[in-house]
Amino acid sequence: MADNDLKAEIERLKAENLQLKAKRKSGGDISFKVSAKGAVSVYGLGRFPVTLYKEQWDRLLVKIDELKEFITEHESELTTKG
Repeated sequence: MADNDLKAEIERLKAENLQLKAKRKSGGDISFKVSAKGAVSVYGLGRFPVTLYKEQWDRLLVKIDELKEFITEHESELTTKG
């Protein structure tokens, strides 16, 4: 590759990298996929997906109000990432 081509490619990759970092900082999108083993994976919360089977999600979602209350009660002990 010529020097100009390499420089153009580097600039394109830098711009793409900045775009991805900005998206990540703004919270990004949360998406869902069915894993190869038939579980539900949630992407966009952290570096790795959160993957649970349907029954596990059902058990967790039934407790959503309890979880919110727990988080509120322990707010002073919790840290935020960002």
